[in-house]
Amino acid sequence: MIAHRSGLRYFDGLLFGAAYTVLIFTVIYQVTGLHEEFRRGFAAEDGPLEWVTVAGLLATAIALIRSAMFLRRRNRRGAALACGVYALLFVFAAGEEISWGQRLFGWEPGDFFLEKNAQQETNLHNLVLGDVALVKTVFGPVLTLAILFYLLVLPMIYERSSRVQRLATRLAIPLADRRHMILALVATLVIAVVQLPLKWESYECVFSLLMLSIVLHPHNDEQVT
Repeated sequence: MIAHRSGLRYFDGLLFGAAYTVLIFTVIYQVTGLHEEFRRGFAAEDGPLEWVTVAGLLATAIALIRSAMFLRRRNRRGAALACGVYALLFVFAAGEEISWGQRLFGWEPGDFFLEKNAQQETNLHNLVLGDVALVKTVFGPVLTLAILFYLLVLPMIYERSSRVQRLATRLAIPLADRRHMILALVATLVIAVVQLPLKWESYECVFSLLMLSIVLHPHNDEQVT
């Protein structure tokens, strides 16, 4: 058990190291003026950032499935079901990130996506429905604010509200610790300052690693496992 926890702490350190490395490289590309190199290399479609993001999202889904199985064995069926739903959301996010394997497997998108998708890809987040671009509404500011609320505000409410504590326990909601909150703030500041094409790829990558760390080492570990 001690060796297992030590290994998890080491892996958690690697996750934070990788996340801060992504931010450092993003700042370097900004400061050196290598904007096109960033767009065509570091943040390119099917490039390093995208695949690290996908790996982080899928690893988070796997970790949540393991948590669901553990909770099921402890007869916490509601919490197990909630973890299963969270896992599906992360699988969905990973699928969206790589357009559900469109480029990986070389298939053509259907007529609906050719007509309605801004990049003619098999995904939902780039759909344009009428005058509404989902990437600029639901999958843009709205989703970002919801994630930041979860990362920065909910943990503070949790500390002050017994009702929220009970809800988080019942639904096995893993909450950010202080180190997660600091990383989220640093990432948000960096992305707000840099003016790089596809800078949001860095943001997505950092948050995929951040979510994996939260699921593996939540602030409320004893209450959600």
